[in-house]
Amino acid sequence: MRIRVINPNTTAAMTAVIEESAKAVAAPGTIVEGITPAMGPVSIESHYDEALSVPGLLAEIAQGEAEGVDGYVIACFGDPGLDAARELARGPVLGIAEAAMQFASHLGRGFSVVTTLSRTAGRAADLAERYGMQRFCLGIHGCEIPVLELEDPKARRVIADACRDAVHSDNSDAIVLGCAGMADLCEYLTAEVGVPVVDGVAAATLQVQSLITMGLRKSGRGEFARPLPKQYTGLLSDFSITEEVRS
Repeated sequence: MRIRVINPNTTAAMTAVIEESAKAVAAPGTIVEGITPAMGPVSIESHYDEALSVPGLLAEIAQGEAEGVDGYVIACFGDPGLDAARELARGPVLGIAEAAMQFASHLGRGFSVVTTLSRTAGRAADLAERYGMQRFCLGIHGCEIPVLELEDPKARRVIADACRDAVHSDNSDAIVLGCAGMADLCEYLTAEVGVPVVDGVAAATLQVQSLITMGLRKSGRGEFARPLPKQYTGLLSDFSITEEVRS
């Protein structure tokens, strides 16, 4: 079984953190590969960043399909390009916000999301609605730490304080980490805050692995059938879709 965990930004150090989190929960024999796209933003902190991360992400999905990869994780809490990735892939594709919220909903009456910048809270709220998680999502809180500053040792304490405040203000039973760059903080934050802390990278990896183990793939009909053959022009010419016989 091969699972590719794609970091939609181009910061390789973050990909390494993400890959480690995914490998920590993978079953023996499951090959997990952390992937950094060749193009895109160095971090994703706006709708603009998210939109421009999608071509690089889709290029990696297309490459994985050519190489026989079984499933994918999109390791950004905005779940960028998720629908398009599902059109291209034969196997399951999970976003980390989708997976983390689903996992957290099983751990109590409700959860709080703690993310990097408050400006991304609206996107997280949109996803909670999309995934049917509104009743469980009790609050969304930004730490005001830019993504690329998460490696700063001082960031751990700021994030822990934000988690603690979220549990108190929302009366929540769990914390969902709202950035893939926080994937290595679960054990530390759980000890500091005293409630379960869910990392979406690990959660999505386990969900993809389970679906593959059960022999489940997307249906391949309707909305998530392969995109229609079409030419793209200019910078997007490499993304043209051709007819392809698929198993």
